[in-house]
Amino acid sequence: MPCGDFRLYLVTDRRQTAGRPLAPLIQEALVAGLQAVQLRERDLGTRALLRLAGELLHLTRGRNAALLINDRADMVMGLGADGVHLRADSVPVSVARRILGAERLVGASAHSADDVVRAESEGADFVVLGPIYPTTSKLAYGAPIGVGPLEDAARRCRIPVFAIGGISAERVAEVTRAGAFGVAVISSILTAPHVGQATQHLLSALAHAP
Repeated sequence: MPCGDFRLYLVTDRRQTAGRPLAPLIQEALVAGLQAVQLRERDLGTRALLRLAGELLHLTRGRNAALLINDRADMVMGLGADGVHLRADSVPVSVARRILGAERLVGASAHSADDVVRAESEGADFVVLGPIYPTTSKLAYGAPIGVGPLEDAARRCRIPVFAIGGISAERVAEVTRAGAFGVAVISSILTAPHVGQATQHLLSALAHAP
């Protein structure tokens, strides 16, 4: 699936589901129209992560959606997933591209416009930039950067840039006006009482965004 086929990118965090199992929530979001999922459960051991990845891949395949696995190009190859998502301090995008080839997606996290430029030059298909707004899930990455770096990245780069960090449906218009192609979210979907409705709300906001 080309990156241009999705504008809403769900990053998983099973600690933000209010005790609900992750897979049924992902299925609910997929039924509502979600087209891309990043499996990010960094605290899981390899075998547990592999089992969860296989379960989610079955769900995404059933809805013609993309599954990217955080930082595990080996697992992407082993399972036949759609791509890898790299942390800002992970292996270079160019290395992941050599491993995965041209047919799979390589996404990268960025915290500045310079990071976006670097990822593009190394062959990334898209970049997730943030945190744009304050959010508890991104406290480790420092203060929010605001929309300025989105505007800068949009001027300097051609690949899609997704805004992350404190993104809600009400903020979609602001980040897309600043140059974001789409949005990446965690809590806006996974903490919602009705995951399907939250997904539809975000998709609708993106459909009507400038």
